[in-house]
Amino acid sequence: MKNTVLTFRRAKEEGVKLSMLTAYDYTTAKLVDEAGINAILVGDSLGMTMLGYEDTLSVTLEDMIHHSKAVSRGAKNTLIVCDLPFMTYNTGVRDAVINAGRLMSEGRANAVKLEGGAEVAEEIRAIVNAGIPVCAHIGLTPQAINALGGFRVQGKDIEGAKKLVEDAKAVEAAGAFAVVLECVPGRLAEEITKMLKIPTIGIGAGNKCDGQVLVYQDMLGMYTEFKAKFVKHFANIGEDMIKAFREYDKEIKEGIFPDKEHTFAIDESIVEQIEY
Repeated sequence: MKNTVLTFRRAKEEGVKLSMLTAYDYTTAKLVDEAGINAILVGDSLGMTMLGYEDTLSVTLEDMIHHSKAVSRGAKNTLIVCDLPFMTYNTGVRDAVINAGRLMSEGRANAVKLEGGAEVAEEIRAIVNAGIPVCAHIGLTPQAINALGGFRVQGKDIEGAKKLVEDAKAVEAAGAFAVVLECVPGRLAEEITKMLKIPTIGIGAGNKCDGQVLVYQDMLGMYTEFKAKFVKHFANIGEDMIKAFREYDKEIKEGIFPDKEHTFAIDESIVEQIEY
């Protein structure tokens, strides 16, 4: 059954946990879909995991459309949520709606995600009013990493905690169907989750959120440049890939691969009749 924003709403009402993973290409999206994950986030994290940037700030709308389109071909039952990248919604309501629309029409996403709380409530409301589902994102917002002074846990002091509560209320009131809580103390995330009628999706926000999201390269041990505290390696696919690549290299150099099993045959008499 196709996951939709209604799936998220019912899950919250029934106390069913939601799963979300990133994906950026057809093959991965197909595997995530077959695994029964509720939602795929085509995240601007692709700037680091796929394009090799130091952060997400260089990711363009065209990048997001390109990858979302590929994911949409592989995911049939999973809800596809695509990030609005840096400065595609911060310049006003009109830009926000137009760019969100492009992610839906060209990128074939089912919903969009944008970072920020009360300060982007107007943009969220406008996008929702245009018929586009919005997932909000508060706490640590990577697009604002320079303003935040680095990758830090948010809401640890009274002012920060109050701001997160206000932001959560604001994005819900603006019409977001869900909200990502990133790098938020577990107890605070728990109270925000209880407070909201929309589901919370945690990443570094404890296990009391309504769902969880991880970057798939992180949880598979493929992205080794940095390992956040909240990341668990469910497999070490990165090590397995390196081992396989080395074995491939070795067999080529030793003349083992390809062998007869992997070679097409021809009648020897045909070969003998040709002048070389």
